[in-house]
Amino acid sequence: MPKLDRFRSTLIGVASLATFVIIWQVVTMVANSPFLPTPVQVFEAFIKISTIGDIDGYTLWWHIGFSLYRVLLGFAVAIVTAVPLGILMGVKPVVKSVASPVTEIVRFIPPIAWIPLSIILFSGINRYIFLLWIGIFFPILLDTIAGVKRTSETQVNMAKTFGADNKAIIKKIIFPSALPEIMNGLRVGLGVGWMCIVAAEMMGGEPVGLGRLILKYANLLQIDVVVLGMVVIGLVGLAMNYLILSVERRLFKWRVEIKA
Repeated sequence: MPKLDRFRSTLIGVASLATFVIIWQVVTMVANSPFLPTPVQVFEAFIKISTIGDIDGYTLWWHIGFSLYRVLLGFAVAIVTAVPLGILMGVKPVVKSVASPVTEIVRFIPPIAWIPLSIILFSGINRYIFLLWIGIFFPILLDTIAGVKRTSETQVNMAKTFGADNKAIIKKIIFPSALPEIMNGLRVGLGVGWMCIVAAEMMGGEPVGLGRLILKYANLLQIDVVVLGMVVIGLVGLAMNYLILSVERRLFKWRVEIKA
């Protein structure tokens, strides 16, 4: 039954996507606007940018690769800072009391608002890492804290009864218990970071990246390439989301509520 359900879900997804493309084609025919490319024109742009390259000679694969590289670096920095801080804030009320006033204010500032400051303070890859860290950090932090708070007090007290120290309790009980929520934070954070990279690359000075590709051709009013960039951003984001979901399913098979 699970395989049959998965096949049905895939079939419905394909049918939905095909319907969307058909509607897109019909709308472009009715509108008859030079600024609304057809699916065929976008596909032709894909072939051109993938093989020949853009106006600066960069192929689509270069743009995807550089964007992924920047996002994954920011993602890594966010993980190594948000997860330990989240565990500390969940375990130590004093740490939460000290850190919460700052984190609660900063997390409501949109990452795009940091772009002018990042341009002044940073250059090169550090600018992207900072902006992506701002976007990815807080979803991971909040889910880590929530996961720690959901840890069973009975298990913690039992471990203390058997002489476990704080380090062992965090490593053997709290972190494994919080891991499902941490994984959810990683998925949400990576999605936010992937959205942030577009704005960051549009404001950055480097000529390569999906955000820069869109901006280049928007300035040239070649909307077919702009739409191509948007579609690729959506597809790559979807692929990363499903990658983390597949890891979740393997790690937590007992979590039947995990869904795309």
